Amino acid sequence: MKDWMRIAGITSSEITDEQTFKRRRALMQAATAAGITGFIGSDAMADELGPITKWPDSTDDAQTAEEIATTYNNFYELGTDKGDPVKNADKLVTEPWTVVVDGECDAPGTFTLEDILKPHAIEERIYRLRCVEAWSMVIPWNGFALKDLIKRFKPNSNAKFVSFQTLNDPNLPGMKSRVLDWPYREGLRIDEAMHPLSFMAIGMYGKEIPGQNGAPMRLVVPWKYGYKSIKSIVRISFTDKQPQTSWNMSAPHEYGFYSNVNPDVSHPRWSQAKERRLAGETSGLSALFTKKIDSQFMNGYGEEVAELYADMDLKKFF
Repeated sequence: MKDWMRIAGITSSEITDEQTFKRRRALMQAATAAGITGFIGSDAMADELGPITKWPDSTDDAQTAEEIATTYNNFYELGTDKGDPVKNADKLVTEPWTVVVDGECDAPGTFTLEDILKPHAIEERIYRLRCVEAWSMVIPWNGFALKDLIKRFKPNSNAKFVSFQTLNDPNLPGMKSRVLDWPYREGLRIDEAMHPLSFMAIGMYGKEIPGQNGAPMRLVVPWKYGYKSIKSIVRISFTDKQPQTSWNMSAPHEYGFYSNVNPDVSHPRWSQAKERRLAGETSGLSALFTKKIDSQFMNGYGEEVAELYADMDLKKFF
């Protein structure tokens, strides 16, 4: 600890790290441009987002404790063990941050984080998150509807799909592994991307989204397995062909392009009929993992999204 910090009675944990400070500045600049005041919260909790509109259709399932949701993660660029992402999150450089938009659209370009956020008011949506590994969480995300972002880029009539790419930084510790063909890629059919439930998250629990959870912006598609909700997005591309996606490329017999939660379609190595719901405090993590609940078709969002897959064989198009 520096001498001036000790004299002032300031602990190292109270000092905002540089990346968080710069992300917060970007959020403040975007909010000011959008005419939103008080966007970054009180001095007591300087990394909170606000004001945030509450989405009326949020699930009332018990929320997962923030400590669990931010420490038990899959983010292979930061390491393959569940504890690696939070341990290595400081290696994820998020300033400057730009997003390239290209392909079958009439308003392509390279956009800063401020550009992306500028027109969008922030909303809280509490969604269930179902991992393909048969565990689940309930998380209050903060962000805006993906469709509202996509409309700004004016996809043309050839845009049948939209693909996303994660930051490709060889200095990230997990990218030394060969578990996947980097960079991480995901994609949606355009009607899936334009569905009102598809969400672009820039925060969670009323705070900026941390590195281990996909800072500074990530996708959330609540009726699909979690790996479809790509993190740390740097490219959005519109295409007339189904894009390649990382886990489907790695093991196509295990991970389909659609990856909709379906308790009737087992993973080749385990059943998807049950899931382990993570809630409560980390002290009870081992006990929580012994509690199983029934998995829900489309993760409980079937009533809203099933029409997207009418007349499709969901065992073939898994």
